[in-house]
Amino acid sequence: MAKDKLQKLGITLIPEPQEIRIDGGVFGFGASVAIVLSDDASDQDRFTGGELASALKAEQGIEATVSAQAAVGKPAIHLSRREGADLKAEGYRLTVKPDAITLEGNDAAGLFWGTQTILQAFLKGKEIPCMTIEDFPDIVYRAIHYDTKHHQGTYEYVEEFIRTLARYKANALVWEWEDKFAYERHPEVGAPGAFTKAQMQSLTAFARQYHVQIVPLVQGLGHVSYILKHEQHRHLREIPDSAWEFCPLNDGSYDLLFDLWDEAMEATPGSELLHIGSDETYELGQGEACGCRQKMEEIGKNGLMQMFVHKCVAHVESRGRRAMCWGGNYQPGSEHQPPKKMIFVDSSNVEYLKESQEAGYGVFVYAPNPGIAPLFLPYLPWVQHSIWRDDTRRVRKGSFRDTADSIANAGKANAVLGSITTSWDDSGLHNQAWMPRFICAAEYSWSANAPDVDVWIDRYMREYFGSNARNMRELFQLLQEGAQFYYDTFQRRVWHWGDVGKIHLPDFPRQELEYNEFWRRRYAQLLHKAESESQRIARAIWIIDDNLSREVKHQYDLEIFRTCAELMRHNVDLMLTLGELEQEISAASGLHFSDRKEALKHLERARAMIEKHLADREAVFENLVEVWERTRLPKGYSTPEKPFAFAPDRARHFANRTPDMRYLIMDEELLDLEGYLERLKAYIANYVI
Repeated sequence: MAKDKLQKLGITLIPEPQEIRIDGGVFGFGASVAIVLSDDASDQDRFTGGELASALKAEQGIEATVSAQAAVGKPAIHLSRREGADLKAEGYRLTVKPDAITLEGNDAAGLFWGTQTILQAFLKGKEIPCMTIEDFPDIVYRAIHYDTKHHQGTYEYVEEFIRTLARYKANALVWEWEDKFAYERHPEVGAPGAFTKAQMQSLTAFARQYHVQIVPLVQGLGHVSYILKHEQHRHLREIPDSAWEFCPLNDGSYDLLFDLWDEAMEATPGSELLHIGSDETYELGQGEACGCRQKMEEIGKNGLMQMFVHKCVAHVESRGRRAMCWGGNYQPGSEHQPPKKMIFVDSSNVEYLKESQEAGYGVFVYAPNPGIAPLFLPYLPWVQHSIWRDDTRRVRKGSFRDTADSIANAGKANAVLGSITTSWDDSGLHNQAWMPRFICAAEYSWSANAPDVDVWIDRYMREYFGSNARNMRELFQLLQEGAQFYYDTFQRRVWHWGDVGKIHLPDFPRQELEYNEFWRRRYAQLLHKAESESQRIARAIWIIDDNLSREVKHQYDLEIFRTCAELMRHNVDLMLTLGELEQEISAASGLHFSDRKEALKHLERARAMIEKHLADREAVFENLVEVWERTRLPKGYSTPEKPFAFAPDRARHFANRTPDMRYLIMDEELLDLEGYLERLKAYIANYVI
């Protein structure tokens, strides 16, 4: 097959085109090339030509000039529109011959997507094999969810993020910005440093050049603690002591939400959609004083939800947008149904999607949530288990498989208007940790018949990190295992498995150094796992460093991964250190009556061990913060004029446990190893030799 032949040539195209024919020969660029536009080229087409020229220079060192015609005998890339029945919407035809490359797009988007294919099609030299590609997307809206509830990327980072999504032909960015937008009518809601309306308008225009639509997601009904934590909005809560949800019976809820949504639409001119959130409405129908419980008993929880949804969708439509929503879905047989024009986006069940579509609703397939583990995601098959429980072992397919299958199955069934791939910020991952999932979604949203995901994984590693990259699949496996160990330690999975704590410090010696090794017996399984995990994390760090030395592509991703691996390593070292600490104190106890000088040496070693570990914690943490904040504002950023308003809420998000980045080391800090050290120092100072 032509696609297999392309792989053998060392070329990886993501997304894989619908049709490829490989011909003999190559097109050689040499040192320069002309990019030739038709006389009737639009401003969008000229932008596409200029972007192609810039990318050829940056990525291949090829000088490219955009012109109306090519010099005789010189290599040239001809870009033109070819609107008509033979090319589908967003489709393109790429023809590579020895003397020229011709790219025809059905529309401006198709022409741009074709240039992205050209940039991936290079052989090791400055050549592209002669071939013909006919290509178009299977799914209209290929949406990526960008969740910034617990962090804010820099303006420059967002621009680069949009460029990367466009490289892989994603065409919508559903941006859950919560308080990261400076609302002018309600300035208390926006966090310090939030993007202004002018900045967001600029980013919207920037994204449109790359054929990416920015869709603002401003949470409504539920998930609104970023609004209702402010005292002036407290009266809009359904439950007075919880900032999680608006009361749907309070007219003021709609007045405030409509203000926020109107500003969001003003900040994203030209976009077609607005996402009104409205998921995880845990408290809906529970409010007593506001009358919600009585209303829920009268019309049901779905009736209460649909009452809210209908009012909100009507407002959004009155402003010329189409509303998207996580909740309020079509429920066959219910007397309460959502408005026909609303798009709901939270199911991956193909039969349900088709049924909803046949009932007249627009639907997006929702790529299943990969979990909310901190530091790294479970992309490859994994076993869900806990060292604290015996009843949770089960094999999971991994996020690559879940994402690919859910989107491809919906695409093959022609059951959806779009796809949406989420990046829940609950655990405070860096956005680059989600990039593999975004690219996987872009692949199968474009082409439902793309190769099996197990084959695709290696293609992704090769294309994204480059042909010089080594051992990347192994690295992903090691990192996801390290993240699971980090997650399970201290019972950081409080949300799922319910118990807080689970680890404490070794006992402190009593008088006369009376002591025994209870800690090592209590945590024997943990220590055994930590010892093996230590070797795996060391291997992961070695792979990262080896690839960084090879000058692979997307090195910043690897730098992010390295900070995560170092924190995983530090967490493992903590377990081993606590075990060794107990051994040192136990050894001192055994020598107390026979050799107090030796006993004191063991106590001093215990002290030095703690001090070394605490210093390592700060070094690892500070480096992680420095690397992550190259592309984002400090978490919990405050200004003298406007301090950040921090308020934990009922969702217990891992990343919302502290206003700053210390949520990543909070559990260890709660052990109070510093206090233990001070007690040990005092004990040593008073120890009689």
